[in-house]
Amino acid sequence: MIPILPNTLIDSLRWRYATQKFDPDKKISDENWAALEESLVLAPSSFGLQPWKFVIVQDPAVRELISAASFGQLQPVQCSHFVVFALRQNLDASHVDRHIARIVEVRGGSADAHARLRASLVRSADKARQAGNLDDWMARQVYIALGQFMTAAALLAIDTCPMEGFEPARYDDILGLATQGYTALCACAAGYRAADDKDAATRKVRFKTEEVVHYR
Repeated sequence: MIPILPNTLIDSLRWRYATQKFDPDKKISDENWAALEESLVLAPSSFGLQPWKFVIVQDPAVRELISAASFGQLQPVQCSHFVVFALRQNLDASHVDRHIARIVEVRGGSADAHARLRASLVRSADKARQAGNLDDWMARQVYIALGQFMTAAALLAIDTCPMEGFEPARYDDILGLATQGYTALCACAAGYRAADDKDAATRKVRFKTEEVVHYR
């Protein structure tokens, strides 16, 4: 693994912004998109449970519906790739079993060898369910994936715009998510900024480092 230079990281993060207007004629290359797709797959999550589904909306007609369900925002129809981040609702033992099966598939061994892990994961999920915060806990994992996706895109000089301004129930209906046990949590448009997107030249505003970073 060859690390990138620190300045490369910081320059990429300073360069990125929530792109409001994309150039519809500029498309992400297959190679770059494959890397971004893999960045989603490789996103970390609590216990590795991956309580998500990433829906890449490419059909122009569906994108028009998505735009309408996003209060008329145009990023879904202008961008190269539009990703809906869906949350696995009410995560249960069947999802844990799916996770254990994948561990066995990748690392070998047997499901029985992971019995204690399975019991621990089911217990943790049940405890959170009883406390009424299971979906909130899992939703935070989905946002980790969103952050990783945006950072990966910035490193590839690809623009993004994270979105929560939409009607989740309409997204779920358009994409058939509810019948699968998922719900749209957030979304992200990816592509290349339009030359006349005025926000591209706007200086990034952040609190001073010493106000938000503390050492103890």
